[in-house]
Amino acid sequence: MSTQPHPLASVWNCPAENALEEAHIFLERHGVKYILAQFVDMHGGIKSKAVPVHCLKDLVESGAGFAGAAVLGFDMTPQDPEYMMRADLSTLTLMPWLPGYACIRGHGWVGDELFPLDSRNVLAVQTGRLAERGLRFMTGMEPEFYLLKRDENGSVVPFDNTDTLDKPAYDYQGLTRNAPFIEGLHQALAGIGLDVYQIDHEDANGQFELNFKYDEAIKSADNMQFFKMAAKEVANGLGGICSFLPKLSATTTGNGMHVHCSLENAEGDNIFQDDSDPSGMGLSKTAYQFIAGVIEHAPALAALLCPSVNSYKRLVRGAPGNPSWAPVFITYGNNNRSAMLRIPYGRIEVRIGDGSMNPYLAVAAIIAAGLDGVDRELSAPEAHAINFYELSPAQVDELGVGRLPETLNDALNALEDDKFLCEALGERLVGSFLKMKRKEWHEYHSTVSEWELNRYLTFY
Repeated sequence: MSTQPHPLASVWNCPAENALEEAHIFLERHGVKYILAQFVDMHGGIKSKAVPVHCLKDLVESGAGFAGAAVLGFDMTPQDPEYMMRADLSTLTLMPWLPGYACIRGHGWVGDELFPLDSRNVLAVQTGRLAERGLRFMTGMEPEFYLLKRDENGSVVPFDNTDTLDKPAYDYQGLTRNAPFIEGLHQALAGIGLDVYQIDHEDANGQFELNFKYDEAIKSADNMQFFKMAAKEVANGLGGICSFLPKLSATTTGNGMHVHCSLENAEGDNIFQDDSDPSGMGLSKTAYQFIAGVIEHAPALAALLCPSVNSYKRLVRGAPGNPSWAPVFITYGNNNRSAMLRIPYGRIEVRIGDGSMNPYLAVAAIIAAGLDGVDRELSAPEAHAINFYELSPAQVDELGVGRLPETLNDALNALEDDKFLCEALGERLVGSFLKMKRKEWHEYHSTVSEWELNRYLTFY
């Protein structure tokens, strides 16, 4: 392990004693007996230890210990020191669906160093680069998900038996007939202060989207992890399944995880916005440079924002008149949902991500790629407001617009070849990610599917 100090080392400060006292009063007032000390593995899967409340001081100062070799993607061995998650009191949160419990997050340490394979640390490094410039990266994440159940035959079907419309998007019955789930989830989120501002039934049967207010990048990623945890637990309590699987079937709309991005200065002004922009998109020079960086690193970014084999079943062209709503083309445009980047005036929506991404790692990669464009003063290509789904491959080529990788393997190769992004995120982290994901690809590629048996068993 490197002996160089981690870039985050200067930001860790143990909370004042009175903050701990206030936290204990808060926990006692709400009858909390256990705190789940949480972090995420490389996939973004939430890992926890239950810590009795009287150990909160130790949790903040020393941390909760985990055997890192048991955590996917941590690239540790049994003889390594423990991974210690030192809690940040500002993340202490009740778990409304589980009375008597709270959860807390923080930063991971191994020995005297912040652990470079902790994806929350990786995001903090990138936000720290912005903080040095007096800037904050703000994100609003839009999670799409399926609410499902198993029928009497064990098949996965929509939770609501009447959710059978050919075009169920925005159907009011989709909301009212799933009210117990929607209300339970909303109450859980509102109970911790998340400002939920809209909920809708999406384009597929059993598919929903819930939107809550944007926040600073790390806080927003924390909120997203809490949201996924709450949604799964509320659904489970009703006998259902909440799934963020990118693509449930060939005929259903995929689950995206769009990331709205803006950049704030110390005064809270969005420096991506410029009302004098002649294009009408309200973008500043900095925003265009950021876009240029994201576009340049787009193939590598796909590996981190679309990190599963299943992700690339979503990133396909839809049939004419029936778009997939998932982008395939490396371009941007004003309100253009067929492009990788949509510009909803004065901010940037990154549309390629899906529900399988690790939000800390994905946003860290977006910042790194965008800042590369800013630092090198790259020029963004021409924006396009056309529907790319209606163009032939030859017409797309004439516009000079590239395509996102078609498989996880292609995306992993692009990430490995992107030396800048590998260095920005940490070569050890990227190496571990590639090793883990190449194993996943090999297992998938070696599996003989039902489709192959049906098609080839008697054909040859």
